[in-house]
This record gives sequence, C-alpha cells and structure tokens, in this order.
Amino acid sequence: MRLQPPHTVPERIGFLLLPRFAMVAFFSAIEPLRIANRIGGRTLFEWDPISRDGEPVVASNGMTLATSCSLREVPQVSSLAVCASFEPESSIDGELVGWLQARAADGCVLGGMDTGCYALAAAGLLDDQTVTLHWECLPDFRARFPKVDAVESVFEVTDEGFSCAGGSAAIDMSLDLIRRRHGDDLAAQVRDQLIHDQGRQPASRQRDPVMPQEPLVQRAIALMESNLELPLGIRELADELDISWRRLDRLFARHLKSSPQQVYLARRLDHAHWLLRKTPHSVMQISLACGFASASSFSRAFRRRHGFTPSRLRRQVLSNRA
Repeated sequence: MRLQPPHTVPERIGFLLLPRFAMVAFFSAIEPLRIANRIGGRTLFEWDPISRDGEPVVASNGMTLATSCSLREVPQVSSLAVCASFEPESSIDGELVGWLQARAADGCVLGGMDTGCYALAAAGLLDDQTVTLHWECLPDFRARFPKVDAVESVFEVTDEGFSCAGGSAAIDMSLDLIRRRHGDDLAAQVRDQLIHDQGRQPASRQRDPVMPQEPLVQRAIALMESNLELPLGIRELADELDISWRRLDRLFARHLKSSPQQVYLARRLDHAHWLLRKTPHSVMQISLACGFASASSFSRAFRRRHGFTPSRLRRQVLSNRA
C-alpha cells in the first residue's frame, strides 16, 4: 500500500484482523491482488492475515476466518493494514499499541481499513495526517482524535500511510496500488475481471450526499457535523458563514424544506443512533456526546425522530449479540 515500492517482488502485505472486522473490506482488498498475480503470470503480491494470538477471528458477519500467524510471528512485511469494524476500541490495549508503534519504528507503513484507524490513532501514529474511515464513525473519531485530519473520502494514500472507508472502497485502494506498482494496463485488466467501474479516485466521497448544490447550505451542514457535541447556535452558524441568520433560515427553507434547527437536531440524533448501535458507551454518555444536557430531553427527542427510546435500541442491540 505504500507509495514507494519495496526492494523485492513479490510485495508482502500484512492484514491485522481485529475481532468483528469487516470481512467484505478484507476480501475486497486481497481479491484485486490475487487477480493481478494471475493476469501478471507471476506472484506480484503476497498477503498474511494476522490475529493477536494466531487463532481464527470472528468477523462482523459471524463467520470465522483462519489466520497465518500471531503478532509475535509476523514476517517482514512492507505494509500492514489494521482491519476493524464494530467497536474497534474494545480491541485496543497497551500490547496492541506498543506492537503498532514498534512496527512503525521498524519502517513498516501502516494503514487502516473501515475503522482500523482507531487503533493507529490510539497509538499516536496519525497526528497531523489525513485519513478516512467509514462515514458513520467520522463524527465520533473526529471528537476523540482532534489532531487527526479525518475526511469523508473513499481512500487516502500518503507518504506516511494509507486508509480506506471499508466495503468496496478497498477495491479502489488495491487497484490504485496495482496501478502505481505495475501500470495502468494491469490495473484496467484487474478492474475488468472484477466488473468494477472506472474506479473512484481518493477524493471521491463515500456517499452521494442528499444535499442541494447551494454551497452555503453545504458549508452549514459541514459545520453542524463538526460540532455535534457542543452544538452551535444558528446565529453562530450564520456568523461562521458571514451571512445573516435570516438568510440562513431562508436558504434551508428553500433548498431543504426545513429549518437549520431541525436539520441540526436530525444530524445529532442520527449520530446518537449510530453510537448506540456501534459503541459500548452509556445512554447518558451518548446524550452528552450529541449535545443534550439531560438524558430525559435526549430520550424524548430520540423517540420523536426514530420511534423508540435510546434504552430500547440499546437492549435490542445487546439481545442481538447474545
């Protein structure tokens, strides 16, 4: 995944699979490499699935995948991707942080897939870097790691590392690697075998945003998403945009058939919905993280938005995992 190719071919890449990792992202990353080997007529890439203890790992879809080695047995790899998905922080401890820091010190280029950047950021390896994660967890990640420039792109490749949003974005990142290493023709042939489109660029957004083309409305929503824990007042939003609050109100009414306050509240409650499903934080902690002063006001607003209380959703999530 690194920008500069290693000194030898085949290029060896490690994939650290954390519990409940996203299997679709892992397979999306390695299948283009497998096809490149077949079309190229030789082994251009090799890969090692790794777990903490060398034992099989259960993915987020409930399936179990065998691995080739433990942390202590990892062979020399030029790049290593941390693969995660749900509750990535539950797998992060001092041992993992120290191991990642040691790999970085050895010159291995590290990256994250889906929510893998949580582990790298916890190890202090992403400060002042630009990374991407799955769009659902971006607000939480930005709040936890303000020194990291987390963006909603499909994938990012820099001199320091790489990251992708998970899912099919891993295909785009691997196709980019094949193109940089072995040329456009091979990358195009691999893409055709995958029946993939022309390939998204790193700057491509993960979602087709349901958002008007009005730049001021787009900027206002971006500000809302960056300030979920301590919501800005509508006048503060307007001041940031250098317009009057009345004009901001008219723009939202014209383009979204809603008020800025209603849109802002919906964004906070949708983020709360994600936190309740994907993190172990308490309902009170989540209410504070989404800008509510009390659990009761949060519960009432959440029920109006989603049709059930936060506590009911949390119980359902725990029941499904049992």
